[in-house]
Amino acid sequence: MRKYLFSAGFALLVATSVSVTAVVRPAFAAEIKYVVNNIAITTGDIAHRAAFFKLQHKKGDAAQEMIDQTLRLAEAKRLGIRISDQQVDAAYQRFASGNKMPLAKLDAIMAQSGVTKEHFKEFIRAQMAWNQALSARYRSGEGGSVTEQDAVRRMLDKGGAKPTATEYMLQQVIFVVPASERAATLAKRKREADAMRVRFSGCNTTRDFAKGLLDVTVRDLGRFLAPQLPSDWAEQIKATKVGGATPTRETERGIEFIGVCSSREVSDDKAAQTVFQAEGSNDKDADELSKKYVAELRQKAKIVER
Repeated sequence: MRKYLFSAGFALLVATSVSVTAVVRPAFAAEIKYVVNNIAITTGDIAHRAAFFKLQHKKGDAAQEMIDQTLRLAEAKRLGIRISDQQVDAAYQRFASGNKMPLAKLDAIMAQSGVTKEHFKEFIRAQMAWNQALSARYRSGEGGSVTEQDAVRRMLDKGGAKPTATEYMLQQVIFVVPASERAATLAKRKREADAMRVRFSGCNTTRDFAKGLLDVTVRDLGRFLAPQLPSDWAEQIKATKVGGATPTRETERGIEFIGVCSSREVSDDKAAQTVFQAEGSNDKDADELSKKYVAELRQKAKIVER
């Protein structure tokens, strides 16, 4: 199956083989087997993960994997990381497209194998959230961070020039939609956000446009080097011209878009440090950091077997 790989900037989805042999879908019970920090894991959850392993031709302890996933999701939530249903659905669609199959076929494979699309989507959500949690820890220095001076020295020692990176000045516009009003007003708010986004012509006038609109928040996000861009916005920001705005997106807060106030190429010690960390975050680093992080969460967790 596909796997989300951690990097310093964003998640990368890569394909491996998928078995599409149809099997009889088992009937899974849903009795509580574990309680992890007051979150229940059922025998059905574990059976779905075991079926997922079988589909991947992979060996593993399905119960322990579900405990780890529960801990990872809870930690991401504690950090304020939210992966919307829209993001998950888009990743599920990319997975189907990457494996050259329509969604209906992927749905059928998930159902016939006993995995279910719901379980697979929750796996995707957990991977995306955990990727962001790992990125945050990596940038905090726990994943092998180096100082700006160390990064420059290492690059010059290798005979390379000091690297450049694109630096963006960004502004965030949020058309707030309270959870209680989401079903009734989300489509209307999206039309309003799309209309404002079309009129966007630079960050200096955004607040003037927003004055006459209800529940619109404008936030100056400051400067970001390209490897530091949020994973869920990075590609859209890079594709947006200065003075323009990204397409609108549904998030847990409502409807949002990002304005690109300015961009420039910089070559300084900070850029060197950021680029070095982004290039240095290989799969081995990610696996080691992830294992250490999960081990810490397990040590502090209350895990009760029923």
